[in-house]
Amino acid sequence: MFETLRFTYRMRPGAVAERALLDEWHRCRFLWNEAVHQQKTGRKPTLRKLSKLLTEARGKFGWLRAGSQVSQQQTLRTFATALEQSYKVKGLRKPRMKARKKTLPSLEYTTRGFSIRDDRLRLPHGMSIPVEGSRDLPSEPTSVRVYQDSLGHWYASFVVRCDVAPAPEVDDAIGIDWGVSTTATTTDPAYDLPIGGHRRRCAAELAKAQRKMSRRRRGRGQVPSNGYQRARREAAKLLKKAARQNTHAARVWVRYVVADHQVIAVEDFKPRFLARSTVAGKAADAAIGAAKRELIERGIRAGRKVVLVPPAYTTMTCSSCSARANQRLGLGERIFRCEHCGYTADRDRNAARVILATVEPDRAGADDIRHHSPPSEDVGSAVRARNPQASPLGKG
Repeated sequence: MFETLRFTYRMRPGAVAERALLDEWHRCRFLWNEAVHQQKTGRKPTLRKLSKLLTEARGKFGWLRAGSQVSQQQTLRTFATALEQSYKVKGLRKPRMKARKKTLPSLEYTTRGFSIRDDRLRLPHGMSIPVEGSRDLPSEPTSVRVYQDSLGHWYASFVVRCDVAPAPEVDDAIGIDWGVSTTATTTDPAYDLPIGGHRRRCAAELAKAQRKMSRRRRGRGQVPSNGYQRARREAAKLLKKAARQNTHAARVWVRYVVADHQVIAVEDFKPRFLARSTVAGKAADAAIGAAKRELIERGIRAGRKVVLVPPAYTTMTCSSCSARANQRLGLGERIFRCEHCGYTADRDRNAARVILATVEPDRAGADDIRHHSPPSEDVGSAVRARNPQASPLGKG
């Protein structure tokens, strides 16, 4: 089975190459902002119209003609795709202006604009940048994205098509409930994902760096001092380190979960609202979104059946008798007690079992990511199939 994957490598550009990359980025940013202006003024920019304007602009302006036409054309193509998706995907915003001081550089090249020789990425106008990688690409890349992160490090992300063999089939199924006390609570305690606490361990150093930033911040419109730049880089380095540690822990956990389970029932939890709550720090340390994305991606690549279950009523439903509580449990209540059958269990463990009982393993999906309805009578039938003596939903 052929799949399209990304392989990212660290780049080590010199001073001249980095200056050339930044100049190219400013040209592409100008084209992006011009396309946004065209859209805001009601001119309905399409890829065809934008390409025609690019050809005219390159003929008039020498500074624009000095850049690569491939990266500039890909910038307009990306804008057209983003604008089209904003009309189709609910909640997706239209493309916005890219400010010079708030947007990190990102360039895209197709096969006409780059090549790889002797472990060096060769870009137009004589740019040759060393690329560090622990493994070779499985096939010839079709495109590459060159970008810079918040620490100033440059990376090259190659798009390749390779043959990925699906994992061997197994018979087990697992339900996963997300939380801030434990990142992932599953139906099997052996597969729980505890909070790593990486952000909490560097909280003191991060607060110290942020205080330095506050003391050394200059007025609006003034050039930031070197001390402020060092403090900001130190804070960004600490945050990046914690994020990478969370990603690594999530990948190790996902590897074991996907390898041992054929059906994976996942709570379709949206952690965005937690950033505005009193548990924002714990939510950031749990990194629920990163673990969820990694689980869905690895599950699809392995050929598993991934089911997204809405979180509605999962903490109010008993996993033993399928009875639903009359009132919602408070966040301080960590033990679930059923008033109908007397079943007692950990709150998140009970929710994980309800999520698993909601899933129909034989239900097909087009993309192997199936969105299931909230727990209802299906939970009662699934529970009674496993336990014939269980009472109906909502009855003692």
